[in-house]
Amino acid sequence: MSAGSLYAIKNAFAIINMTYRCHVIFGMIQAESENMKIDRLIGILSVLLQEEKTTAPELAERFEVSRRTINRDIEDLCKAGIPIQTSQGIGGGISIMDGYRMDRTILTSKDMQMILAGLRSLDSVSGSMYYGQLMEKIQAGSSEFISGRDSILIDLSSWYRETLIPKIETIQNAIGERHLIRFHYYAPSGESERTVEPYYLVFRWSSWYLWGRCTSGGRGHKADHSGTEKHRNRDDFRLFKLNRMDCVQETEEAFEHKDAAMPDLSNEKIFPGKIRVKAIFEPDQKWRLVEEFGPKCFTEKDDGRLLFTADYTDMENLITWLMTFGDKAEVLEPLEARNAIAQIVHRMMIKYSKDQ
Repeated sequence: MSAGSLYAIKNAFAIINMTYRCHVIFGMIQAESENMKIDRLIGILSVLLQEEKTTAPELAERFEVSRRTINRDIEDLCKAGIPIQTSQGIGGGISIMDGYRMDRTILTSKDMQMILAGLRSLDSVSGSMYYGQLMEKIQAGSSEFISGRDSILIDLSSWYRETLIPKIETIQNAIGERHLIRFHYYAPSGESERTVEPYYLVFRWSSWYLWGRCTSGGRGHKADHSGTEKHRNRDDFRLFKLNRMDCVQETEEAFEHKDAAMPDLSNEKIFPGKIRVKAIFEPDQKWRLVEEFGPKCFTEKDDGRLLFTADYTDMENLITWLMTFGDKAEVLEPLEARNAIAQIVHRMMIKYSKDQ
């Protein structure tokens, strides 16, 4: 293995494992500012992985601290499991043991390409330079290691980029600081003001969501048919679609972080099939059925039309979806959906005939 490849592997490994190591070190820090200490330890580890050897005076000058502080930092890195060795006299200094470099897990060029693809995807919805700078760190000195052209390009941004990015930044910061967030939420059941403990940002089904726990103080409201407001307590975990959130604010109120399980985002859990649908579609709508439900969701009739069958989760969404096909679709089952669409079409005819 060439020296350049070993250097690139060493640098990449440092970036991937640095967060984990620093979480371990974090528990050891007591005497000074935690964030400043963490940043300095990351910096020292990065220097040691990029340079064969350095000295305490050089590190002290670079990070603008005393040699005593650097010595304490080296001790903390050793306690975290980083095999650092020091030597005295001429030509001495601080370095990472050679055996550690050779025994570590080796990342391949393909591994690095996948890491960079993931970082680029996050950079597409970032309002800061963080992910771009992180990619530069990984790529620094790794030109010999990263070969070939990019094979995967992922863009997570949306038409709502200008409003989406500030929401993501606010929520990310609130998750890191463990602060409650407040926002106005628009849902099919009505509008509400929510106070939520944020846990995860989720990208699924081509949209961004927040997985969080509504606090007992977060009350929503919904207008009933008489116009009065119905108040409802919410004290459980749920998904909130970012595009339905408005006036997102991080509060100064901290919450006790719970061991929240990752949300079950399977289609069966989020969209349980409760409604059996049968409909006839015109042949020129095949592309859309394949795109949305796959090529096995229909059978072709003798006249070329498509008999579609599937399970749907919500009657209101089903009717809305069928209406987007216009006269290219005819629902057969359930009868409730067929009657609802007939009533909608009738009301539309009355509304549009008024202008004639």
